[in-house]
Amino acid sequence: MSDQPDHPADDSGASKRVTMQDVAELAGVGVATVDRVVNQRAPVRQDTARRVLAAAEQLGFRATRVIRNNLETREPPRQLGFLLQKKSTLFYRLLGQALKEACSRYPHVSAQILFLDELGPRAVTQGISRLTEQCDAIAVVAADHPVVNLALEQSPVPVITLLSELSSPAQAGHVGLDNRSAGRTAAWMLTRLSGRPGKVGIVMGSHRYLCQELCEVSFRSYCRENAADIRLVEAVVSLEDASLAEEATLELLTANPDITGIYCAGGGVSGVIQALRDSGRRDVITVCNELTDETRDALIEGWIDCVISHPRPRLAQSAVDLMLELSNQQTPARSRVILPFELYTAENLWSEAE
Repeated sequence: MSDQPDHPADDSGASKRVTMQDVAELAGVGVATVDRVVNQRAPVRQDTARRVLAAAEQLGFRATRVIRNNLETREPPRQLGFLLQKKSTLFYRLLGQALKEACSRYPHVSAQILFLDELGPRAVTQGISRLTEQCDAIAVVAADHPVVNLALEQSPVPVITLLSELSSPAQAGHVGLDNRSAGRTAAWMLTRLSGRPGKVGIVMGSHRYLCQELCEVSFRSYCRENAADIRLVEAVVSLEDASLAEEATLELLTANPDITGIYCAGGGVSGVIQALRDSGRRDVITVCNELTDETRDALIEGWIDCVISHPRPRLAQSAVDLMLELSNQQTPARSRVILPFELYTAENLWSEAE
Protein backbone atom coordinates (compact mmCIF):
# COMPACT_ATOMS: atom_id res chain seq x y z
CA MET A 1 0.00 0.00 0.00
CA SER A 2 1.33 3.43 -0.94
CA ASP A 3 2.21 5.97 1.76
CA GLN A 4 1.38 8.85 -0.60
CA PRO A 5 -1.49 11.15 0.48
CA ASP A 6 -4.84 10.91 -1.32
CA HIS A 7 -4.57 14.53 -2.52
CA PRO A 8 -1.38 16.13 -3.88
CA ALA A 9 -0.04 18.96 -1.75
CA ASP A 10 1.40 22.28 -2.81
CA ASP A 11 4.55 23.84 -1.34
CA SER A 12 2.69 24.93 1.78
CA GLY A 13 1.36 21.41 2.46
CA ALA A 14 -2.26 22.33 1.74
CA SER A 15 -4.43 20.26 -0.59
CA LYS A 16 -4.40 21.35 -4.23
CA ARG A 17 -7.13 23.88 -4.98
CA VAL A 18 -9.50 23.18 -7.87
CA THR A 19 -8.89 25.69 -10.65
CA MET A 20 -10.88 27.01 -13.59
CA GLN A 21 -8.65 24.86 -15.79
CA ASP A 22 -9.81 21.74 -13.91
CA VAL A 23 -13.46 22.73 -14.33
CA ALA A 24 -12.95 23.53 -18.01
CA GLU A 25 -11.33 20.16 -18.72
CA LEU A 26 -14.12 18.21 -17.01
CA ALA A 27 -16.85 20.28 -18.70
CA GLY A 28 -15.18 20.02 -22.10
CA VAL A 29 -14.94 23.80 -22.60
CA GLY A 30 -12.25 26.45 -22.57
CA VAL A 31 -11.02 28.32 -19.50
CA ALA A 32 -12.41 31.54 -20.98
CA THR A 33 -15.88 29.97 -21.04
CA VAL A 34 -15.65 29.07 -17.35
CA ASP A 35 -14.51 32.62 -16.61
CA ARG A 36 -17.52 34.03 -18.50
CA VAL A 37 -19.89 31.78 -16.53
CA VAL A 38 -18.34 32.76 -13.19
CA ASN A 39 -17.89 36.49 -13.81
CA GLN A 40 -20.68 37.04 -16.38
CA ARG A 41 -18.30 38.83 -18.73
CA ALA A 42 -20.23 37.67 -21.81
CA PRO A 43 -23.28 35.50 -22.65
CA VAL A 44 -22.89 31.71 -22.59
CA ARG A 45 -25.37 29.14 -23.90
CA GLN A 46 -27.60 27.77 -21.15
CA ASP A 47 -26.65 24.14 -21.82
CA THR A 48 -22.94 25.05 -21.73
CA ALA A 49 -23.37 26.97 -18.49
CA ARG A 50 -25.20 24.04 -16.92
CA ARG A 51 -22.36 21.73 -18.00
CA VAL A 52 -19.86 24.05 -16.29
CA LEU A 53 -22.01 24.05 -13.15
CA ALA A 54 -22.14 20.24 -13.11
CA ALA A 55 -18.35 20.03 -13.41
CA ALA A 56 -17.85 22.64 -10.68
CA GLU A 57 -20.17 20.74 -8.32
CA GLN A 58 -18.41 17.47 -9.01
CA LEU A 59 -14.96 18.93 -8.33
CA GLY A 60 -15.94 21.11 -5.38
CA PHE A 61 -14.91 24.32 -7.14
CA ARG A 62 -14.85 27.31 -4.78
CA ALA A 63 -17.10 29.43 -7.05
CA THR A 64 -19.80 26.79 -7.47
CA ARG A 65 -22.35 28.81 -5.51
CA VAL A 66 -21.64 31.88 -7.63
CA ILE A 67 -22.18 29.88 -10.84
CA ARG A 68 -25.45 28.45 -9.53
CA ASN A 69 -26.71 31.88 -8.48
CA ASN A 70 -25.78 33.37 -11.85
CA LEU A 71 -27.73 30.66 -13.67
CA GLU A 72 -30.79 31.01 -11.43
CA THR A 73 -30.95 34.79 -11.79
CA ARG A 74 -30.45 34.94 -15.53
CA GLU A 75 -32.67 32.05 -16.70
CA PRO A 76 -36.27 33.14 -17.37
CA PRO A 77 -39.16 31.14 -15.88
CA ARG A 78 -40.14 28.15 -17.98
CA GLN A 79 -43.29 26.03 -17.83
CA LEU A 80 -43.09 22.62 -19.49
CA GLY A 81 -46.21 20.66 -20.37
CA PHE A 82 -46.54 16.88 -20.49
CA LEU A 83 -49.46 15.13 -22.15
CA LEU A 84 -49.57 11.60 -20.74
CA GLN A 85 -52.04 8.76 -21.04
CA LYS A 86 -54.49 7.37 -18.49
CA LYS A 87 -53.77 8.25 -14.89
CA SER A 88 -55.25 4.89 -13.91
CA THR A 89 -52.18 3.27 -15.52
CA LEU A 90 -49.46 2.95 -12.89
CA PHE A 91 -46.63 3.47 -15.37
CA TYR A 92 -47.93 6.90 -16.39
CA ARG A 93 -48.41 7.98 -12.78
CA LEU A 94 -44.79 7.02 -12.09
CA LEU A 95 -43.62 8.78 -15.25
CA GLY A 96 -45.51 11.91 -14.21
CA GLN A 97 -43.73 11.87 -10.85
CA ALA A 98 -40.35 11.44 -12.53
CA LEU A 99 -41.03 14.38 -14.85
CA LYS A 100 -42.00 16.63 -11.94
CA GLU A 101 -38.83 15.63 -10.09
CA ALA A 102 -36.71 16.37 -13.16
CA CYS A 103 -38.28 19.84 -13.49
CA SER A 104 -37.80 20.54 -9.79
CA ARG A 105 -34.02 20.37 -10.25
CA TYR A 106 -34.22 23.74 -11.97
CA PRO A 107 -35.55 26.61 -9.80
CA HIS A 108 -36.95 28.44 -12.86
CA VAL A 109 -38.83 25.44 -14.29
CA SER A 110 -42.35 24.24 -13.45
CA ALA A 111 -44.20 21.21 -14.80
CA GLN A 112 -47.79 20.86 -15.90
CA ILE A 113 -48.91 17.24 -16.21
CA LEU A 114 -52.10 16.49 -18.14
CA PHE A 115 -53.43 12.91 -18.12
CA LEU A 116 -55.93 11.80 -20.74
CA ASP A 117 -58.84 9.51 -19.88
CA GLU A 118 -59.75 9.29 -23.56
CA LEU A 119 -56.93 8.41 -25.96
CA GLY A 120 -58.60 9.24 -29.28
CA PRO A 121 -56.97 11.77 -31.65
CA ARG A 122 -59.48 14.52 -30.86
CA ALA A 123 -58.78 14.24 -27.13
CA VAL A 124 -55.03 14.35 -27.84
CA THR A 125 -55.30 17.46 -30.00
CA GLN A 126 -57.44 19.19 -27.38
CA GLY A 127 -54.78 18.37 -24.79
CA ILE A 128 -52.03 19.74 -27.03
CA SER A 129 -54.02 22.94 -27.60
CA ARG A 130 -54.62 23.39 -23.88
CA LEU A 131 -50.94 22.95 -23.00
CA THR A 132 -49.60 25.18 -25.77
CA GLU A 133 -51.61 28.08 -24.36
CA GLN A 134 -49.75 27.85 -21.05
CA CYS A 135 -46.36 26.22 -21.70
CA ASP A 136 -43.06 27.07 -23.38
CA ALA A 137 -42.62 23.51 -24.73
CA ILE A 138 -44.62 20.31 -24.47
CA ALA A 139 -44.04 16.56 -24.66
CA VAL A 140 -46.72 14.11 -25.75
CA VAL A 141 -47.37 10.39 -25.70
CA ALA A 142 -49.77 9.67 -28.53
CA ALA A 143 -50.76 7.29 -31.30
CA ASP A 144 -49.88 8.38 -34.80
CA HIS A 145 -52.84 9.99 -36.56
CA PRO A 146 -53.25 12.75 -39.19
CA VAL A 147 -55.26 14.91 -36.79
CA VAL A 148 -52.52 14.70 -34.14
CA ASN A 149 -49.81 15.44 -36.69
CA LEU A 150 -51.73 18.52 -37.83
CA ALA A 151 -51.87 19.75 -34.23
CA LEU A 152 -48.07 19.51 -34.06
CA GLU A 153 -47.71 21.51 -37.24
CA GLN A 154 -49.98 24.24 -35.87
CA SER A 155 -48.40 24.39 -32.41
CA PRO A 156 -46.81 27.76 -31.55
CA VAL A 157 -44.32 26.06 -29.18
CA PRO A 158 -41.91 23.14 -29.66
CA VAL A 159 -43.50 19.69 -29.27
CA ILE A 160 -41.46 16.56 -28.61
CA THR A 161 -42.67 12.98 -28.41
CA LEU A 162 -42.07 10.56 -25.55
CA LEU A 163 -41.96 6.74 -25.88
CA SER A 164 -43.57 6.66 -29.35
CA GLU A 165 -42.65 8.89 -32.27
CA LEU A 166 -45.12 10.49 -34.67
CA SER A 167 -44.77 10.57 -38.43
CA SER A 168 -45.02 14.36 -38.63
CA PRO A 169 -41.74 16.19 -39.39
CA ALA A 170 -43.10 18.95 -37.13
CA GLN A 171 -42.10 17.06 -33.98
CA ALA A 172 -39.18 19.00 -32.53
CA GLY A 173 -37.56 15.98 -30.92
CA HIS A 174 -38.06 12.55 -29.41
CA VAL A 175 -36.98 10.67 -26.29
CA GLY A 176 -37.47 6.91 -26.14
CA LEU A 177 -35.99 3.46 -26.75
CA ASP A 178 -34.58 1.59 -29.72
CA ASN A 179 -37.81 -0.32 -30.31
CA ARG A 180 -36.36 -2.55 -33.00
CA SER A 181 -33.82 -3.79 -30.49
CA ALA A 182 -36.53 -4.11 -27.80
CA GLY A 183 -38.75 -6.26 -30.04
CA ARG A 184 -35.92 -8.53 -31.08
CA THR A 185 -34.72 -8.83 -27.49
CA ALA A 186 -38.22 -9.86 -26.41
CA ALA A 187 -38.25 -12.55 -29.11
CA TRP A 188 -34.78 -13.77 -28.13
CA MET A 189 -35.77 -13.97 -24.49
CA LEU A 190 -39.10 -15.69 -25.11
CA THR A 191 -37.80 -18.30 -27.57
CA ARG A 192 -34.78 -19.10 -25.39
CA LEU A 193 -36.87 -19.50 -22.24
CA SER A 194 -39.55 -21.56 -23.96
CA GLY A 195 -37.16 -24.01 -25.55
CA ARG A 196 -39.92 -25.86 -27.37
CA PRO A 197 -42.01 -25.39 -30.52
CA GLY A 198 -45.49 -23.94 -30.22
CA LYS A 199 -47.63 -20.86 -30.69
CA VAL A 200 -46.77 -17.39 -29.46
CA GLY A 201 -49.29 -14.56 -29.05
CA ILE A 202 -48.74 -10.80 -29.18
CA VAL A 203 -50.82 -8.25 -27.26
CA MET A 204 -50.63 -4.64 -28.46
CA GLY A 205 -52.25 -1.38 -27.42
CA SER A 206 -52.68 -0.25 -31.02
CA HIS A 207 -50.83 -0.49 -34.31
CA ARG A 208 -50.99 3.32 -34.45
CA TYR A 209 -48.36 3.54 -31.70
CA LEU A 210 -45.27 3.51 -33.89
CA CYS A 211 -43.14 2.15 -31.05
CA GLN A 212 -45.43 -0.87 -30.66
CA GLU A 213 -45.68 -1.42 -34.39
CA LEU A 214 -41.89 -1.52 -34.64
CA CYS A 215 -41.65 -3.84 -31.61
CA GLU A 216 -44.11 -6.26 -33.21
CA VAL A 217 -42.41 -6.19 -36.63
CA SER A 218 -39.01 -6.74 -35.04
CA PHE A 219 -40.33 -9.54 -32.82
CA ARG A 220 -41.72 -11.32 -35.89
CA SER A 221 -38.53 -10.70 -37.83
CA TYR A 222 -36.39 -12.34 -35.17
CA CYS A 223 -38.69 -15.37 -34.96
CA ARG A 224 -38.74 -15.70 -38.74
CA GLU A 225 -34.94 -15.71 -38.84
CA ASN A 226 -34.12 -17.75 -35.75
CA ALA A 227 -37.16 -19.73 -34.54
CA ALA A 228 -38.79 -21.46 -37.49
CA ASP A 229 -40.64 -23.85 -35.16
CA ILE A 230 -42.50 -20.93 -33.49
CA ARG A 231 -45.92 -20.10 -34.93
CA LEU A 232 -46.98 -16.51 -34.35
CA VAL A 233 -50.73 -16.02 -34.08
CA GLU A 234 -52.40 -12.78 -35.12
CA ALA A 235 -51.77 -9.90 -32.69
CA VAL A 236 -54.66 -8.86 -30.45
CA VAL A 237 -55.33 -5.22 -29.56
CA SER A 238 -56.09 -3.89 -26.06
CA LEU A 239 -56.51 -0.16 -26.84
CA GLU A 240 -54.25 0.43 -23.81
CA ASP A 241 -57.08 -0.75 -21.53
CA ALA A 242 -56.44 -3.34 -18.80
CA SER A 243 -59.92 -4.91 -18.93
CA LEU A 244 -59.76 -5.29 -22.72
CA ALA A 245 -56.26 -6.73 -22.44
CA GLU A 246 -57.49 -9.27 -19.88
CA GLU A 247 -60.39 -10.31 -22.09
CA ALA A 248 -58.20 -10.55 -25.21
CA THR A 249 -55.57 -12.61 -23.37
CA LEU A 250 -58.15 -15.04 -21.98
CA GLU A 251 -59.56 -15.51 -25.50
CA LEU A 252 -56.03 -16.05 -26.80
CA LEU A 253 -55.35 -18.72 -24.18
CA THR A 254 -58.71 -20.43 -24.75
CA ALA A 255 -58.43 -20.48 -28.54
CA ASN A 256 -54.82 -21.69 -28.42
CA PRO A 257 -54.42 -24.23 -25.59
CA ASP A 258 -50.98 -25.15 -26.97
CA ILE A 259 -49.68 -21.58 -26.69
CA THR A 260 -46.17 -21.41 -25.24
CA GLY A 261 -45.55 -17.68 -24.99
CA ILE A 262 -47.02 -14.17 -24.96
CA TYR A 263 -45.32 -10.88 -25.79
CA CYS A 264 -47.15 -7.83 -24.46
CA ALA A 265 -45.74 -5.06 -26.64
CA GLY A 266 -47.97 -2.27 -25.33
CA GLY A 267 -50.34 -1.17 -22.59
CA GLY A 268 -52.82 -3.23 -20.62
CA VAL A 269 -50.06 -5.25 -18.92
CA SER A 270 -52.04 -5.60 -15.69
CA GLY A 271 -54.88 -7.19 -17.68
CA VAL A 272 -52.52 -9.71 -19.26
CA ILE A 273 -51.18 -10.62 -15.82
CA GLN A 274 -54.71 -11.03 -14.42
CA ALA A 275 -55.66 -13.31 -17.32
CA LEU A 276 -52.64 -15.51 -16.64
CA ARG A 277 -53.60 -15.67 -12.97
CA ASP A 278 -57.22 -16.51 -13.81
CA SER A 279 -56.14 -19.29 -16.16
CA GLY A 280 -53.39 -20.60 -13.89
CA ARG A 281 -51.01 -20.65 -16.89
CA ARG A 282 -47.56 -20.22 -15.33
CA ASP A 283 -46.21 -22.40 -18.14
CA VAL A 284 -46.74 -19.61 -20.70
CA ILE A 285 -43.49 -17.67 -21.06
CA THR A 286 -44.45 -14.00 -20.91
CA VAL A 287 -42.41 -10.88 -21.73
CA CYS A 288 -43.91 -7.42 -21.15
CA ASN A 289 -42.96 -3.79 -20.72
CA GLU A 290 -42.26 -1.44 -17.80
CA LEU A 291 -41.22 -2.32 -14.27
CA THR A 292 -43.92 -1.24 -11.78
CA ASP A 293 -45.25 -2.69 -8.54
CA GLU A 294 -47.63 -4.83 -10.61
CA THR A 295 -45.01 -6.31 -12.91
CA ARG A 296 -42.54 -6.70 -10.04
CA ASP A 297 -45.04 -8.80 -8.09
CA ALA A 298 -45.85 -10.84 -11.21
CA LEU A 299 -42.15 -11.54 -11.77
CA ILE A 300 -41.72 -12.70 -8.19
CA GLU A 301 -44.82 -14.90 -8.34
CA GLY A 302 -43.81 -16.41 -11.68
CA TRP A 303 -46.69 -15.14 -13.83
CA ILE A 304 -44.33 -13.25 -16.13
CA ASP A 305 -40.70 -13.98 -16.93
CA CYS A 306 -39.04 -10.80 -18.19
CA VAL A 307 -39.72 -7.06 -18.25
CA ILE A 308 -38.26 -4.62 -20.77
CA SER A 309 -38.40 -1.20 -19.14
CA HIS A 310 -37.74 2.45 -19.87
CA PRO A 311 -35.20 3.99 -17.43
CA ARG A 312 -37.79 6.43 -16.04
CA PRO A 313 -35.54 8.92 -14.21
CA ARG A 314 -33.18 9.16 -17.17
CA LEU A 315 -36.09 9.38 -19.61
CA ALA A 316 -37.62 12.25 -17.63
CA GLN A 317 -34.35 14.16 -17.27
CA SER A 318 -33.51 13.78 -20.96
CA ALA A 319 -36.97 15.05 -21.93
CA VAL A 320 -36.76 18.09 -19.64
CA ASP A 321 -33.26 19.03 -20.81
CA LEU A 322 -34.27 18.73 -24.47
CA MET A 323 -37.41 20.82 -23.92
CA LEU A 324 -35.45 23.54 -22.11
CA GLU A 325 -32.99 23.81 -24.99
CA LEU A 326 -35.84 24.04 -27.50
CA SER A 327 -37.78 26.59 -25.42
CA ASN A 328 -34.61 28.72 -25.21
CA GLN A 329 -34.44 28.58 -29.02
CA GLN A 330 -31.18 26.69 -28.88
CA THR A 331 -30.20 23.92 -31.25
CA PRO A 332 -30.02 20.78 -29.09
CA ALA A 333 -26.97 18.56 -29.27
CA ARG A 334 -29.34 15.68 -30.01
CA SER A 335 -32.98 16.16 -30.86
CA ARG A 336 -33.61 12.41 -30.99
CA VAL A 337 -32.48 10.84 -27.73
CA ILE A 338 -32.45 7.03 -27.72
CA LEU A 339 -31.94 5.51 -24.28
CA PRO A 340 -30.79 1.99 -23.35
CA PHE A 341 -33.63 -0.14 -21.99
CA GLU A 342 -33.50 -2.10 -18.75
CA LEU A 343 -34.11 -5.85 -18.48
CA TYR A 344 -35.58 -7.39 -15.35
CA THR A 345 -36.26 -10.93 -14.21
CA ALA A 346 -37.17 -12.26 -10.77
CA GLU A 347 -33.44 -12.67 -10.10
CA ASN A 348 -32.28 -9.05 -10.50
CA LEU A 349 -35.10 -6.98 -9.02
CA TRP A 350 -32.87 -5.67 -6.28
CA SER A 351 -30.92 -3.65 -8.89
CA GLU A 352 -34.02 -1.60 -9.70
CA ALA A 353 -33.13 1.96 -8.73
CA GLU A 354 -36.46 3.50 -7.79
